Amino acid sequence: MDLLLTDRLTCARCGPEFGLIMLADQLEDRRILDGALGCPNCRDRYPISDGFGDVRPPPRAPFPDEEPLAAPDSPTIMEVAGLLGITGGAGHVALLGALAGHAEGLAGMIQPVEVVGVSSALRGHAETDGVSRLSAGRRLPFRDQSLRGVALSGEERLLDPAEAARVVSRSGRVVIWGGVEGWDVALEGAELTVLVSDATGVVAAR
Repeated sequence: MDLLLTDRLTCARCGPEFGLIMLADQLEDRRILDGALGCPNCRDRYPISDGFGDVRPPPRAPFPDEEPLAAPDSPTIMEVAGLLGITGGAGHVALLGALAGHAEGLAGMIQPVEVVGVSSALRGHAETDGVSRLSAGRRLPFRDQSLRGVALSGEERLLDPAEAARVVSRSGRVVIWGGVEGWDVALEGAELTVLVSDATGVVAAR
């Protein structure tokens, strides 16, 4: 997990107003391999093991047995990169659910941006420069307007449109691929500007 990402992470129990404190047991090359993230408000701790952070709200059930997450055939990595529209500069972008399978490939394309893959199926992946791996609930564990982009499949219904909109920064984008019905209207209601809306995808920007 990227050390700088911890400044953007918040408590899944207390909400986005409550940041987390990094408690590293093993830190190498500015990446946290083992340790925990602690909330000074509720005193809960979110474990980090082999670089993977479990930032789900309590009670946290054991993870199911899952195969390592493969990159999806659709959308392609080039489509994800193009829709996110990130061409340079630092920061963080999140890929949720199935799209997190593109995390490693996308990280190689948009350096020095750190790609945050949000899926429990990334637990078996190796720690890689440019990719932070974590698991989360329906409320994303990020500060308001702290990410340069969020991409997810609308068919997975991982979170509400307003939650996706909340975490993107000025000029940041929300990308929805598949299952797009209603997302354009909802993202406009969350004060984003819809740039693309068709049967395949929706792209909106702050």
